[in-house]
Amino acid sequence: MVSTVTAARDIAAQVPDPELPILTLADLGILRDVREEAGTVTVTITPTYSGCPAMREMSHDLRHRLQQAGYPEVIVRTELSPPWSSDWITEAGRRKLAAAGIAPPNPAHRRVAGPIPLTLTVRSRTIACPQCGSLRTAETAAFSGTACKALYRCVECREPFEYVKEI
Repeated sequence: MVSTVTAARDIAAQVPDPELPILTLADLGILRDVREEAGTVTVTITPTYSGCPAMREMSHDLRHRLQQAGYPEVIVRTELSPPWSSDWITEAGRRKLAAAGIAPPNPAHRRVAGPIPLTLTVRSRTIACPQCGSLRTAETAAFSGTACKALYRCVECREPFEYVKEI
């Protein structure tokens, strides 16, 4: 028999990210913890950055899906420490990004405690094309549909693509 908390975690882990719906909150590393106590499920999530406009939608989706699955009392907590890092994206999440034509972030390897300023522009770096793998790519715009992505174009295959910025 599956425990209540394990079942609740499985449901929460499958909630898609509203801005990158090809990824789940677990794939993105946003889902931090799921606990159950006295009939209340508490889900802890960490935003990709403190001003992330999708947090309200994520909280709503988590509550809705868990309540639909039979958990009447759901609390969604936001935890900012330690701050999220793009290094928390799972290998499965990185594969899903690449399969969707979005270049996954380079390793950030951030080990700093406390708030991290979000750099909304990409520093000059080599970004591999998710279509053909070429390293001959060029940034065409510092921003895409969301602040955490930039637009690139491959010089080899000429395909445009998005790049998830490392944080």
